[in-house]
Amino acid sequence: MRYLQTLLTRRFRSTRMKSNTTMQSQQECAAICPVQAPYALQLAEECLRLGKVIALPTDTVYGLACDANNEAAIQRLYEIKGRDEHKPVAICVNTINALRRYGQASHLSDELLTRLLPGPLTIVIERSTHLSNRFLNPTTSKIGIRIPDFQFMRDLCALWHEQPLALTSANRSSEPSSLQVSEFQALWPQLGAVFDAGRIGQTEERRLASTVIDLATPGRYEIVRAGVALKQTLSVLQEFG
Repeated sequence: MRYLQTLLTRRFRSTRMKSNTTMQSQQECAAICPVQAPYALQLAEECLRLGKVIALPTDTVYGLACDANNEAAIQRLYEIKGRDEHKPVAICVNTINALRRYGQASHLSDELLTRLLPGPLTIVIERSTHLSNRFLNPTTSKIGIRIPDFQFMRDLCALWHEQPLALTSANRSSEPSSLQVSEFQALWPQLGAVFDAGRIGQTEERRLASTVIDLATPGRYEIVRAGVALKQTLSVLQEFG
Protein backbone atom coordinates (compact mmCIF):
# COMPACT_ATOMS: atom_id res chain seq x y z
CA MET A 1 0.00 0.00 0.00
CA ARG A 2 2.87 2.38 0.76
CA TYR A 3 4.18 1.82 -2.76
CA LEU A 4 0.80 2.70 -4.24
CA GLN A 5 0.63 5.85 -2.15
CA THR A 6 4.10 6.85 -3.36
CA LEU A 7 3.09 6.38 -7.01
CA LEU A 8 -0.11 8.37 -6.57
CA THR A 9 1.68 11.14 -4.67
CA ARG A 10 4.15 11.44 -7.53
CA ARG A 11 1.20 11.67 -9.93
CA PHE A 12 -0.53 14.45 -7.95
CA ARG A 13 2.65 16.54 -7.73
CA SER A 14 3.24 16.16 -11.46
CA THR A 15 -0.01 17.91 -12.40
CA ARG A 16 1.65 21.22 -11.60
CA MET A 17 4.19 20.76 -14.37
CA LYS A 18 4.33 23.27 -17.23
CA SER A 19 3.08 22.33 -20.68
CA ASN A 20 6.59 22.48 -22.19
CA THR A 21 7.99 19.63 -20.12
CA THR A 22 10.44 17.26 -21.76
CA MET A 23 9.67 13.61 -22.44
CA GLN A 24 11.78 12.62 -19.44
CA SER A 25 9.67 14.82 -17.22
CA GLN A 26 6.47 13.50 -18.78
CA GLN A 27 7.43 9.98 -17.83
CA GLU A 28 7.28 11.15 -14.20
CA CYS A 29 3.78 12.57 -14.58
CA ALA A 30 1.96 9.28 -14.21
CA ALA A 31 2.88 5.96 -12.69
CA ILE A 32 4.04 3.83 -15.64
CA CYS A 33 3.24 0.32 -14.47
CA PRO A 34 3.74 -3.00 -16.30
CA VAL A 35 0.50 -4.97 -16.33
CA GLN A 36 2.43 -7.99 -15.05
CA ALA A 37 3.48 -6.17 -11.88
CA PRO A 38 1.97 -7.70 -8.72
CA TYR A 39 0.67 -4.29 -7.58
CA ALA A 40 -0.80 -3.27 -10.97
CA LEU A 41 -4.42 -4.19 -10.28
CA GLN A 42 -4.34 -2.57 -6.84
CA LEU A 43 -2.93 0.62 -8.30
CA ALA A 44 -5.59 0.67 -11.02
CA GLU A 45 -8.38 0.12 -8.51
CA GLU A 46 -7.04 2.90 -6.25
CA CYS A 47 -6.92 5.34 -9.17
CA LEU A 48 -10.49 4.49 -10.15
CA ARG A 49 -11.66 4.88 -6.56
CA LEU A 50 -10.11 8.35 -6.46
CA GLY A 51 -11.90 9.35 -9.66
CA LYS A 52 -8.79 9.32 -11.83
CA VAL A 53 -8.55 8.45 -15.51
CA ILE A 54 -6.12 5.66 -16.34
CA ALA A 55 -4.67 4.24 -19.56
CA LEU A 56 -4.60 0.51 -20.13
CA PRO A 57 -4.38 -2.10 -22.89
CA THR A 58 -7.40 -3.79 -24.48
CA ASP A 59 -7.73 -6.51 -27.09
CA THR A 60 -7.58 -3.86 -29.82
CA VAL A 61 -5.81 -0.60 -28.84
CA TYR A 62 -4.81 1.21 -25.66
CA GLY A 63 -7.74 2.83 -23.92
CA LEU A 64 -8.59 5.51 -21.39
CA ALA A 65 -10.84 4.33 -18.58
CA CYS A 66 -12.57 5.67 -15.49
CA ASP A 67 -15.49 4.89 -13.19
CA ALA A 68 -18.54 5.17 -15.47
CA ASN A 69 -20.81 6.32 -12.65
CA ASN A 70 -18.45 9.03 -11.36
CA GLU A 71 -19.63 12.36 -12.81
CA ALA A 72 -16.36 14.23 -12.27
CA ALA A 73 -14.34 11.35 -13.73
CA ILE A 74 -16.44 11.25 -16.92
CA GLN A 75 -16.06 15.00 -17.38
CA ARG A 76 -12.31 14.61 -16.91
CA LEU A 77 -12.24 11.78 -19.47
CA TYR A 78 -13.91 13.99 -22.09
CA GLU A 79 -11.49 16.81 -21.25
CA ILE A 80 -8.40 14.63 -21.63
CA LYS A 81 -9.71 13.11 -24.84
CA GLY A 82 -10.71 16.51 -26.22
CA ARG A 83 -13.97 14.87 -27.15
CA ASP A 84 -17.30 16.51 -27.91
CA GLU A 85 -19.84 15.42 -25.29
CA HIS A 86 -22.25 14.58 -28.11
CA LYS A 87 -19.92 11.75 -29.17
CA PRO A 88 -20.63 8.78 -26.88
CA VAL A 89 -18.12 6.61 -25.09
CA ALA A 90 -18.59 2.93 -24.32
CA ILE A 91 -18.49 1.07 -21.05
CA CYS A 92 -16.54 -2.06 -20.22
CA VAL A 93 -17.78 -4.94 -18.04
CA ASN A 94 -16.57 -8.45 -17.28
CA THR A 95 -19.60 -10.73 -17.71
CA ILE A 96 -22.79 -11.19 -19.70
CA ASN A 97 -24.77 -10.70 -16.47
CA ALA A 98 -23.12 -7.29 -16.02
CA LEU A 99 -23.91 -6.41 -19.63
CA ARG A 100 -27.57 -7.19 -18.94
CA ARG A 101 -27.47 -5.09 -15.77
CA TYR A 102 -26.30 -1.93 -17.52
CA GLY A 103 -28.02 -2.45 -20.87
CA GLN A 104 -31.46 -3.63 -21.95
CA ALA A 105 -30.60 -6.93 -23.61
CA SER A 106 -33.60 -9.17 -22.86
CA HIS A 107 -34.11 -9.67 -26.62
CA LEU A 108 -30.55 -11.04 -27.00
CA SER A 109 -30.03 -14.66 -26.01
CA ASP A 110 -27.18 -15.82 -23.81
CA GLU A 111 -26.12 -18.12 -26.65
CA LEU A 112 -25.76 -15.19 -29.05
CA LEU A 113 -23.94 -12.99 -26.54
CA THR A 114 -21.49 -15.73 -25.56
CA ARG A 115 -20.72 -16.33 -29.25
CA LEU A 116 -19.93 -12.65 -29.71
CA LEU A 117 -18.17 -11.88 -26.41
CA PRO A 118 -15.58 -11.50 -25.06
CA GLY A 119 -13.85 -10.01 -28.06
CA PRO A 120 -13.14 -6.86 -30.10
CA LEU A 121 -16.81 -5.93 -30.34
CA THR A 122 -18.94 -3.13 -28.89
CA ILE A 123 -22.66 -3.92 -28.63
CA VAL A 124 -24.95 -0.87 -28.62
CA ILE A 125 -28.26 -1.27 -26.77
CA GLU A 126 -30.59 0.87 -24.69
CA ARG A 127 -29.04 1.76 -21.34
CA SER A 128 -30.55 0.70 -18.03
CA THR A 129 -31.28 2.78 -14.93
CA HIS A 130 -28.13 1.36 -13.30
CA LEU A 131 -26.09 3.79 -15.40
CA SER A 132 -26.87 6.86 -13.35
CA ASN A 133 -24.20 9.29 -14.59
CA ARG A 134 -25.91 12.28 -16.25
CA PHE A 135 -22.65 13.21 -18.03
CA LEU A 136 -22.25 9.78 -19.64
CA ASN A 137 -23.53 10.09 -23.23
CA PRO A 138 -26.12 12.76 -22.32
CA THR A 139 -27.56 13.06 -25.83
CA THR A 140 -28.55 9.41 -26.32
CA SER A 141 -30.45 6.73 -24.42
CA LYS A 142 -28.14 4.04 -25.80
CA ILE A 143 -24.86 2.69 -24.50
CA GLY A 144 -22.08 0.72 -26.15
CA ILE A 145 -20.89 -2.18 -23.99
CA ARG A 146 -17.62 -4.10 -24.33
CA ILE A 147 -16.22 -7.25 -22.76
CA PRO A 148 -12.62 -7.12 -24.03
CA ASP A 149 -10.69 -10.34 -24.45
CA PHE A 150 -7.72 -9.06 -22.46
CA GLN A 151 -6.92 -10.56 -19.07
CA PHE A 152 -5.78 -7.39 -17.29
CA MET A 153 -9.01 -5.60 -18.16
CA ARG A 154 -11.15 -8.60 -17.22
CA ASP A 155 -9.35 -8.89 -13.88
CA LEU A 156 -9.75 -5.17 -13.20
CA CYS A 157 -13.48 -5.26 -13.95
CA ALA A 158 -13.86 -8.22 -11.61
CA LEU A 159 -11.89 -6.42 -8.89
CA TRP A 160 -14.03 -3.33 -9.45
CA HIS A 161 -17.01 -5.35 -8.17
CA GLU A 162 -18.64 -5.62 -11.60
CA GLN A 163 -19.10 -1.86 -11.76
CA PRO A 164 -18.85 -0.42 -15.28
CA LEU A 165 -15.76 1.36 -16.57
CA ALA A 166 -16.13 4.09 -19.17
CA LEU A 167 -13.77 3.26 -22.03
CA THR A 168 -12.46 5.16 -25.05
CA SER A 169 -9.26 4.96 -27.08
CA ALA A 170 -6.08 6.50 -25.64
CA ASN A 171 -5.55 9.40 -28.01
CA ARG A 172 -6.84 12.89 -28.57
CA SER A 173 -9.98 13.01 -30.70
CA SER A 174 -9.28 12.80 -34.45
CA GLU A 175 -5.76 11.43 -33.83
CA PRO A 176 -4.72 7.81 -34.54
CA SER A 177 -5.38 5.23 -31.86
CA SER A 178 -2.41 3.78 -29.96
CA LEU A 179 -0.77 0.37 -30.01
CA GLN A 180 1.92 1.28 -27.46
CA VAL A 181 2.05 3.70 -24.56
CA SER A 182 4.69 5.98 -26.09
CA GLU A 183 2.21 6.98 -28.79
CA PHE A 184 0.03 8.89 -26.31
CA GLN A 185 2.77 10.27 -24.06
CA ALA A 186 1.32 13.77 -24.43
CA LEU A 187 -1.62 12.60 -22.30
CA TRP A 188 0.50 11.15 -19.47
CA PRO A 189 0.53 14.31 -17.32
CA GLN A 190 -3.27 14.15 -17.08
CA LEU A 191 -3.58 10.48 -16.12
CA GLY A 192 -3.60 8.72 -12.79
CA ALA A 193 -1.50 5.82 -14.12
CA VAL A 194 -0.48 4.16 -17.37
CA PHE A 195 -0.52 0.35 -17.54
CA ASP A 196 1.96 -0.94 -20.07
CA ALA A 197 1.63 -4.27 -21.90
CA GLY A 198 4.14 -3.38 -24.60
CA ARG A 199 3.00 -3.21 -28.21
CA ILE A 200 -0.42 -4.88 -28.33
CA GLY A 201 -0.73 -5.36 -32.08
CA GLN A 202 1.73 -6.15 -34.83
CA THR A 203 -0.38 -4.81 -37.70
CA GLU A 204 -1.85 -1.40 -38.42
CA GLU A 205 -5.28 -3.03 -38.78
CA ARG A 206 -5.52 -3.11 -34.99
CA ARG A 207 -5.87 0.68 -34.97
CA LEU A 208 -9.35 0.26 -36.44
CA ALA A 209 -10.41 -0.64 -32.88
CA SER A 210 -13.50 -2.65 -31.98
CA THR A 211 -16.36 -3.35 -34.33
CA VAL A 212 -19.48 -1.47 -33.18
CA ILE A 213 -22.90 -3.02 -33.85
CA ASP A 214 -26.24 -1.51 -32.80
CA LEU A 215 -28.50 -4.31 -31.54
CA ALA A 216 -31.01 -2.12 -29.72
CA THR A 217 -33.92 -3.07 -31.99
CA PRO A 218 -35.05 -6.73 -31.79
CA GLY A 219 -34.44 -8.62 -35.03
CA ARG A 220 -32.22 -5.94 -36.57
CA TYR A 221 -28.62 -4.81 -36.52
CA GLU A 222 -26.85 -1.70 -37.73
CA ILE A 223 -23.12 -1.40 -38.36
CA VAL A 224 -21.90 1.71 -36.56
CA ARG A 225 -18.17 1.08 -37.11
CA ALA A 226 -16.58 -1.69 -39.13
CA GLY A 227 -13.59 -2.15 -36.80
CA VAL A 228 -11.45 -5.27 -36.68
CA ALA A 229 -14.11 -7.96 -36.17
CA LEU A 230 -16.80 -7.15 -38.71
CA LYS A 231 -16.62 -10.33 -40.79
CA GLN A 232 -16.89 -12.76 -37.88
CA THR A 233 -19.52 -10.63 -36.13
CA LEU A 234 -21.78 -10.55 -39.18
CA SER A 235 -21.34 -14.29 -39.63
CA VAL A 236 -22.66 -14.93 -36.11
CA LEU A 237 -25.50 -12.42 -36.43
CA GLN A 238 -26.66 -13.93 -39.71
CA GLU A 239 -26.50 -17.40 -38.18
CA PHE A 240 -28.92 -16.22 -35.50
CA GLY A 241 -31.21 -14.53 -38.00
